Order: sequence, then structure tokens, then C-alpha cells
Amino acid sequence: MFGIEIKLRRCALLAVSMLVFIAASAQAQLTIEITGAGANRIPVAIADFAGDASAARVVTSVVRADLERSGVFKMIDPGGAALSEASLPVYADWKNRGADALAAGSIGASDDGRQEARFRLYDVNKQSVLGGAAFVTSKAMLRTTGHRIADIIYEKLTGEPGVFSTRVAYVVRASASRYELHVSDADGQNAQVALISREPIISPTWSPDGGRLAYVSFENKKPVVYVHSLASGKRAVVANFKGSNSAPAWSPDGRKLAVVLSKEGGSQIFTVNTDGSGAQRLTTANAINTEPNFSPDGQSVYFTSDRGGSPQIYRIGIGGGEAQRVSFEGSYNVSPRISPDGRSMAFISRRDGSFRLAVMDLASRQVQVLTDSHKDESPTFSPNGRMILIATEMGGRGVLSAVSIDGRIKQRLSISAGDVREPAWSPFNR
Repeated sequence: MFGIEIKLRRCALLAVSMLVFIAASAQAQLTIEITGAGANRIPVAIADFAGDASAARVVTSVVRADLERSGVFKMIDPGGAALSEASLPVYADWKNRGADALAAGSIGASDDGRQEARFRLYDVNKQSVLGGAAFVTSKAMLRTTGHRIADIIYEKLTGEPGVFSTRVAYVVRASASRYELHVSDADGQNAQVALISREPIISPTWSPDGGRLAYVSFENKKPVVYVHSLASGKRAVVANFKGSNSAPAWSPDGRKLAVVLSKEGGSQIFTVNTDGSGAQRLTTANAINTEPNFSPDGQSVYFTSDRGGSPQIYRIGIGGGEAQRVSFEGSYNVSPRISPDGRSMAFISRRDGSFRLAVMDLASRQVQVLTDSHKDESPTFSPNGRMILIATEMGGRGVLSAVSIDGRIKQRLSISAGDVREPAWSPFNR
């Protein structure tokens, strides 16, 4: 037994669930600790935003925290200087502080009574403007505005899209009889509870449009796959066949789910429409076949199987046929997750008796182990493919850990209220 099969085995059956989307308590917010940073960080200064003082403090602090948490930037102390985007910076002063880039902005009132956030990003060495933007916002949306500004700065300075405006779903086991499916900002703040249950919740996964979550709930005394709309709080059963229904994975076009069903004996991978119709069997081997994950082009499904005698990763075409083995190093490789660009595969590999996050370059088949922990599981890529989020254990408690695809940047995310597991990183906001 392995991967999702282990999760199914260890989940005790309990009692009823509630569908509700409510604010989580402050103690349920994820706390992020930076445990490693990139080797060549970009020195950047974020001047205090000018204008409305209280609003400016919120936006400035979010932008700084996002960039620092990324591990890509070395934050330069602005010395308490407030600087509007309308004022030309004294480049020599910022160069003397050690900054290669500078962001400045302001928060003011817009014509309709809401607030307007503006900023500019400067290249200190070239003494030029790199970009900027203006956002109409409100008091309730100030943190979101800060995330959007940080995304723009990140992309301008690295060439890659930022992920600060994305979200993370995860499961908190608050007690022996309380499971909560949370959705938070990528920095762990603004956590909302999408589902409360006395039954286990496992395997949440985001739809490509970012508006729905598929997951497995045990509230009917067996594993059943649901699709849950975050906007409305409504959900629908997608797979409730005889036996086990588990491990949902969205197709890139959002029209189908790959699921693991035991309705025909054993664990086999099927595809179903998102309304639960049109179930079609994909695998046929007399073995455990589980943990499907679509390739970004939608033409293949990667999955875990013990058909060769030990758990390994395979790939099969969306039309079925003969599966090809993908993993060969070691006797235990599970939980394949393909990067958004299709070039890399994250997975869990057993090394020296420990279960660790590894990544494979799919072209060269070279494998790099990224962690030194003992019980890693549930890898999920950030939508820009730069980071991988996993669940792991520290001190007997479930925590989340994020690591860059090169292994240099590391973060640890935990909650004081209970165990945290089953992470899923959302796609880019649309």
C-alpha cells in the first residue's frame, strides 16, 4: 500500500460534515519561516508608501514581506524614507544604501470614494523606470493590492511571473474529530474555512480556473470525490461508485477529472466528466494504480503503480494503451506531479528509510533530492513552477514546507492550532 492508499487506510471513519465558507480564527493562520535563501539575491528597497498613512503601512508591509519571503531578494533598509511614485528618487542615495532596484508608491482617494494605489519600480544603477501600475482598491483589499504589486516587482526583476496573489488549500486536523479544509493567501494569511467535517478530508486539488476544488471526503462512511465551488459554497458528487473513490486530478481544460476507482476490482484509474458522467477506464494492469496527474498538454497521465513489484511512476496516454515506466532510481517512488511547463516532475522517493521530495528533469531523467526530512508527502507546484510545496512532519506535528526547484530556497509553514497536511497550490488568478 502506498500514496493515496496509505491515506485511505489510516483515515478513521467518524461522523458528519458542514458546508460553510467562514473566516478562520487568527490561530489558524499559517506562519511562514524562511529557512534558506537563494545564493545571489537581488538587493531591492521598498520605500514607505506615501499618502494615507494606515493604508500605506499595510501595502508597504505586504510588498516587503512577499519579496523577502521569496528568498530571491535581499531587502535594503529604506531608513524610514517615504517616497511617492510621483517624486524622482535621488539615485545616488539609494545606490549608497546598496539597492539595485527601488519601489516607491502612494495610497490616495479615487473619484468614487475608494482608494487608489500607485507605484513605480526603478533601476537604481541605470537610473531608469522599470515599470509601474495603478490599482483601485479598498480597505478590505489592501493586502491583495500589496500582493499584486509584489507580483509585478518580482516579474520585472526575475523575468518570471510572481505567485504572491495565488492561494493555497490545505487540510487542518484540529482534533481527533475535526477536519477543516482551508484556503488562504499564498502567504498563509486571510485563511478561510471551505469545509468542516468530523470525517477525514484528503487530496484537495484546484480546477484550472481557480474557482473550484475537488477533494475526497469520508462523510458517507467511504471515500467519495466531490467538486466544491468556492464562490457559492455548493458542491457536487463526482465519483461515488461501489468501493473506493479517490485521488482526483483535473485535466488542463477543466472538463474532466482523473480518479481512482475500485468499482471493477483493484485500484484503477478512470477519467470522468466534472458532472460525474462518462466514466472511462484508463489503466488495465492487475495492480494498484493510483495518484494520477495530467501532463500540461492533457495528452498523458502520470501515476503510481506497483505493477513491477514495487511502487514506481508510470505514464499512459489519455486514450489508454501501454504504460511506460518513468522512475527507475530506488525501489519506492510515488506521488508524481508535473511542473506547469512540463519539464520537471516532483515526486516522493524513499531514500535511506526516509520519504523525501525529489525532482526529475524529464528530458535528461536526472533526479535531485531536495529535502533532508523524513516523512514528506503531497507535493504541489507553484503556478510559475519555481517552488514546490509539500506536507511533512516536525516534532510529531504535520507542517508544510516549500522548497525551490533547485533546492536553495526553503520555507516552513505551520499552524499552532493543529496538524497541517494535504497542500494544493492554486493556479494563477484569472
